[in-house]
Amino acid sequence: MIGIDILDNLFNMNGLIVAFLVVGIMMLVAEFISRRLLNRRIPGVAIAIIAALVFAYFGEDKGIANCPVFTGMALLGGSMLRDFTIVATAMGASLSELRKTGIAGALSLIIGVTVTFFVGGLIGYALGYTDAKSFTTIGAGACTYIVGPITGAAIGASSDLIAISIAAGVIKTIFVTIITPIVAKKIGLDNPGTAMIFGGMIGTTSGVAAGLAATDPKLVPYGALTATFYTGIGVLLCPSVFYLLVVFILD
Repeated sequence: MIGIDILDNLFNMNGLIVAFLVVGIMMLVAEFISRRLLNRRIPGVAIAIIAALVFAYFGEDKGIANCPVFTGMALLGGSMLRDFTIVATAMGASLSELRKTGIAGALSLIIGVTVTFFVGGLIGYALGYTDAKSFTTIGAGACTYIVGPITGAAIGASSDLIAISIAAGVIKTIFVTIITPIVAKKIGLDNPGTAMIFGGMIGTTSGVAAGLAATDPKLVPYGALTATFYTGIGVLLCPSVFYLLVVFILD
């Protein structure tokens, strides 16, 4: 039919705009489900992530972007816009507040990455992934679902291991998103300083940002900023220092 052909051509010529439209609709539906059906017990962003994973499952190497209508998803979900989004989360943070964390903020980053990496790796080890590449890739995925695949690719891990690392990171993101507003008052998560330390300890930018948004939107830039640094430190340490250390211990 002519109408369908016109729409098909229109979508193919404006792939990125269609991608933004689809993501926007998904977020609206996810927020509706979260607010009306789940009483915000599970944040909308977590529901949207799960829905995106389901859609990706039915795709091939590029997920839903394999469908001609959704080719713009490959660009929207690519590394360029991903990195731009991560950096943009730091906008709105006050430098004077950043200085106040001092040594505590720096230590939270190092401790957060190190503890998460080895806990994640040990869980994988207990499940039978006992070689150095498996330990490192799964441990890196436990840090974030960005650090996992970058580390896995750097050390030559298989695609199956990289997929497991991404899954570990996504589970962590969803857990942090849900648990943050629940425990915020108990851990004193009510000011920029503690938000930055929290972001440095936990590290998953999307999970920290979503959790803090549900707690107090004003804290989002501070937690997201140190969580972004966490990702950078994880990318530096996991495929180099941590991998060599794991090789030394296991091999």
